[in-house]
Amino acid sequence: MEYILMIIACVFVNNIVLSQFLGICPFLGVSNKLSTALGMGVAVIFVMTLATLVTSLVYIYVLVPAGIQFLQTIAFILIIAALVQMVEIILKKTSPSLYQALGIFLPLITTNCAVLGVAIGVTQRFDLVPAGSYMLHSVVYTVSTALGFAIAICIFAGLREQLELNRVPKAMRGVPIALITAGILAMAFMGFANLVK
Repeated sequence: MEYILMIIACVFVNNIVLSQFLGICPFLGVSNKLSTALGMGVAVIFVMTLATLVTSLVYIYVLVPAGIQFLQTIAFILIIAALVQMVEIILKKTSPSLYQALGIFLPLITTNCAVLGVAIGVTQRFDLVPAGSYMLHSVVYTVSTALGFAIAICIFAGLREQLELNRVPKAMRGVPIALITAGILAMAFMGFANLVK
């Protein structure tokens, strides 16, 4: 039951984009079309999960034993950047079709603050979770958060595509109506606040 509540909380209540305001750049920049938003969402789920697994292991087995937890931000940035580059190289050689499907989204994820935010958020829960279930807890939290990002960006892309078909006042076209729509979407997600305590 704990994991179900965590999934609901991460996807709807504490959505990384709409309530924590992390990952706003790709949320606004890649959400013009539903197909690109879906590609970005899938890429974020994949990279965020992989990056959090690696950074959690580095945190547990390198930073904590050495007593240098204060270096986690720098270490995580370097790990995420290197990991994304390695994944890109491996995918290019082993699975060209998947590499083409992810396309430009893999390099974009390197600068996505949501990936770093989740990796740091997982380490902040390190002392709160029983030692035996820390990795499972981290994976469920990360996948749920990334799924929340993907859902939010896909809904937003669908709304933006629909807005292109409607008559919008000239002064509101483009970024202004996108920001207003994002604000309304964030308020809609706030309706889930009492779902999980």
